[in-house]
Amino acid sequence: MSFELVGDFRHFPRITPITPISHGACRGLDILERFMNDQAIEQEIQDKGLTAPRVTPADVNMNIQSEHYFTGADGVYGAYRKGNDVHPVGGTPGQEQHDGLTLLTFCVLTLQNGFTVTGESACASPENFNAEIGRKIARQNAEQKIWPLMGYELKQRLHEAK
Repeated sequence: MSFELVGDFRHFPRITPITPISHGACRGLDILERFMNDQAIEQEIQDKGLTAPRVTPADVNMNIQSEHYFTGADGVYGAYRKGNDVHPVGGTPGQEQHDGLTLLTFCVLTLQNGFTVTGESACASPENFNAEIGRKIARQNAEQKIWPLMGYELKQRLHEAK
């Protein structure tokens, strides 16, 4: 059995801790289920007539200007090509270290104001690695960092309006 460690903070308006999520054949269903839960929560908020100013999933998505994906190995290769020191502390990287970097996916989201947030996904078992799933998980984790930023911005605007 292998696990992929991911953050799970999508369940607006509550925040849940980081939890390990199984990575395997059912992972696509986990992502779909989480998306459906997000949609169900959004619908419940609307059904209850909770209309005060708030950050919505649509607000978060509209705030994303661009997205970029790369693996740890891509990052090391890019740094190497630019002449940066990319060796791990203590010596020259071995094949095992390189292989591990290919299982680490990063997502960088650039927001409308130019600020960036990052998310990552690390697969423990090479046999379970799927680039598309890794990008989806990394993006979800990056999106989670947008919620508190936008929540703070909204709270500040509400405070200043008093």
